[in-house]
Amino acid sequence: MKVNSQTLESSAPAPLGQRVSTFDLRVLMVALIGFCVFLDVYMTQALLPLFARIFHASKFEVSLTVSATTIGIALGAPFAGLLAERVGRREVMVGSVLFLTLPILLSATSPGLHALIGWRFVQGLIMPGTISVTMAYVSEEWAAGGAAAVMAAYVAGNVLGGVTGRFLSGQIAAHFNWNAAFVVLGGLNGIGAIAVWRWLPHSKRRHTKVQLGASLREMGRQFRRPVMVATFLIGSGMLFALVGTFTYVTFYLAAPPFGLGTAALGSLFAVYLVGVVVTPVCGRWIDRLGHRRALIIATVAAGVGVMLTLIHSLTAVIIGLSLCSTGIFVCQSAAASYLGHVAGQSRASAAGLYSSFYYAGGTAGAAAPALAWAVGGWPACVAAIVAVLFAVIALAMRFWHATAPPAPEDPAYTMALAAE
Repeated sequence: MKVNSQTLESSAPAPLGQRVSTFDLRVLMVALIGFCVFLDVYMTQALLPLFARIFHASKFEVSLTVSATTIGIALGAPFAGLLAERVGRREVMVGSVLFLTLPILLSATSPGLHALIGWRFVQGLIMPGTISVTMAYVSEEWAAGGAAAVMAAYVAGNVLGGVTGRFLSGQIAAHFNWNAAFVVLGGLNGIGAIAVWRWLPHSKRRHTKVQLGASLREMGRQFRRPVMVATFLIGSGMLFALVGTFTYVTFYLAAPPFGLGTAALGSLFAVYLVGVVVTPVCGRWIDRLGHRRALIIATVAAGVGVMLTLIHSLTAVIIGLSLCSTGIFVCQSAAASYLGHVAGQSRASAAGLYSSFYYAGGTAGAAAPALAWAVGGWPACVAAIVAVLFAVIALAMRFWHATAPPAPEDPAYTMALAAE
């Protein structure tokens, strides 16, 4: 981030909000929100083999510690969007990050697997206040241009948070216990929440409160637009592939010939760091290449990466997982920024619906591959994931515009809606 030299005082240090330009501070806080919420979403993935041993549970049962959170997100996302239309984007975003800290900490008190799954579900219900509403905030604040690049920064924050959560949970559980992992991550989320509350700037764009009935009608209209439904399904397919890959690859790598332990499985998610570097750069590529072309290229790369994991070499698996995760992160940036172009005026409610479909896909990705595993192990899981990625490409080719659609503020936007 560039520092605005005009805000620096020579006589005395200035507060952070004065040292950093408003634009840069907004981007930094958007990335921090992404970091905080994804610090915890998938932290249990690295712990699944450990949970299976401790709780004497099946792969499907322990996978519920992942899918319970994504179910909560899918159920809560539309309501978060509606709330944001009523009270404002910033208020919902800040409140969500703050309240999320409590159920994360309470997860550490769980006496058994069922209680842990319950607290994970509560976390999921709170998370949409940041996940879906931030998408609307970005598309509105950067409506004049640069939304894809800022959304890529948000996704980079997601990636870094996801890596940190999985890595720390694996390391802490290996050296202490799984309960301590929730305490540490809850504390980190609390620190991030205070920073967001203190430094996330108020919107530059005046927010007009939308009546509940109007928001519900707008949500209904979204389902009558094929391009919107296709975008929702694309998001669902992307998270299915990502969650399915990184949930069941832990069982694959914990077994021979790899035999990785809990700490090593947590470190494995460092492959996400490739996405921290690549995704922000790809935000500019999305603007230049067009959303559809960028998504197709990235989806093909993700599919190739998943197939590379079939090679019984840890190096090949790591390369494949790096390619898979980075490709899906780029797809996420493309889909989220495309949604901002085509959603219309009620972006928050549209983002809420998108998040519901997105995390419904994640829920399926955490549970459905268990059926494929029972039939054919990891190779059957790979086949199912690749099939979903091909479906994503088919949807984009059929329903997305070849070039970036006009922004909702443009007169051409109304014409584009009429043509659909």
